[in-house]
Amino acid sequence: MKKKIKLMFFMLLAGISIAVAQSAQPEWKEMKAFHAIMSPIFHPAEDGNFVPLKTKSDSLLMIAKNWYASPIPANYKPVETKETLKKLAMEIAKLHKAVKANKDDKELMKMLTEAHDTFHKVAGECKIEGE
Repeated sequence: MKKKIKLMFFMLLAGISIAVAQSAQPEWKEMKAFHAIMSPIFHPAEDGNFVPLKTKSDSLLMIAKNWYASPIPANYKPVETKETLKKLAMEIAKLHKAVKANKDDKELMKMLTEAHDTFHKVAGECKIEGE
């Protein structure tokens, strides 16, 4: 009986520790919002469907600008993250202009891929190791 109680107590402490560790990392809602629109634009374009990009490039630009203007969470490298977000916002602005100028799909895909890669740099490489 004592072993069961000790085991249950240990499991409870472990669960609390995991919950505290997960809540210690700040949530970056602007990054999530960007990903929520980038993903349903990028993946169809990979398959040759540029309709989502052509109909939502203005929203993608607005969300990219909003993300760039947002505070950087403590678990990201501040200088590198800000520079990379600026690059991303500029790439998205250029992409939006290309969409409005009716550039060909091959050119749009190249630009979209560059922006997608920059997004992943922010989400991965700009994070502080161990965070």
